[in-house]
Amino acid sequence: MTGPMGYGLYTGINPMSGYVGGPAAAQGSKPVVNPGESMEVAAGRKSSPAQCETCKERKYQDGSDEMVSFKSAAHISPEASRGKVMAHEMEHVANAYEKAAQKGGEVISCGVSLQTAVCPECGRSYVSGGLTRTAIKYPNENNPYTKGLKSIHGMALRGANLDLAG
Repeated sequence: MTGPMGYGLYTGINPMSGYVGGPAAAQGSKPVVNPGESMEVAAGRKSSPAQCETCKERKYQDGSDEMVSFKSAAHISPEASRGKVMAHEMEHVANAYEKAAQKGGEVISCGVSLQTAVCPECGRSYVSGGLTRTAIKYPNENNPYTKGLKSIHGMALRGANLDLAG
């Protein structure tokens, strides 16, 4: 018995139909939604990585008020999530340096952390998000908090060093 194009029965992914080959395909098994992924279903999981609807539908969106990528929700594959999320977080770092330069400040610390998760359906790990923390030091004359502090100290020290004997 041969399949499409004269090949024998399929034992893996049927490239013609997108379904798992062999006898189970005729009985309506789940479609392949992530081509090139493993067809093995891990113990305790609902589907294989190739058939995982959760991974196929996962979207990323930035919630900050900065002009960066992912302002509208977009899909990233689990394999590409680390690189794309890190690149996105580096956009936030670049924005911090630009903001500091525009206002005469200096970036004194900057850190990026990535959060990971495991897909509940297929068990693949992926980067689920990122966080960028920056600290910018501005010169005293541009910092409104320093100006206020100097004003308060000035009022408190008025008359503190008055020499009436002289």
